[in-house]
Amino acid sequence: MSKAKKLDFRPNEFVVYPAHGVGQIVSIEEQEVAGLKLELFVISFEKDKMTLRVPTNKATEVGMRSLASPDEVSNAMNTLKGKAKVKKAMWSRRAQEYEQKINSGDLIAIAEVVRDLHRSDDQREQSYSERQLYEAALERLTREVAAVSGGDEAAAQQQVDEVLTSRAA
Repeated sequence: MSKAKKLDFRPNEFVVYPAHGVGQIVSIEEQEVAGLKLELFVISFEKDKMTLRVPTNKATEVGMRSLASPDEVSNAMNTLKGKAKVKKAMWSRRAQEYEQKINSGDLIAIAEVVRDLHRSDDQREQSYSERQLYEAALERLTREVAAVSGGDEAAAQQQVDEVLTSRAA
């Protein structure tokens, strides 16, 4: 892997790690693991009080990426405006697909999960697992929207809620 490919990310930059969402690179450090010197990105997930170390040469391989562009965010918001696509498959199969979309780190896929699982007040109650998946997807989406816009999560949450409620009207 070329050196240019692994140094795309810099300290203090926000990145998206597929399994955990938006984090900030705190530093790039070298550690010796099993006699090998490894260069690692140290990523902090403030909200989860978690620190992750990712080998710099594996970052793109594991799906770590830069924040979405403002265009991608508006595409995600347009996805939210669409009509929910609920397949008639068994819940366990759908839940697996939703989980994969959430952990893909793809903003559009996450927006699809939020759109498909969103319930307005007059619709039937969600099951516990449905609500868990919805909240996980919603949190990933709002964190990235907030990081891209440079605002706070409450404002991003408001923005997403407005799009979802305008869709129901």
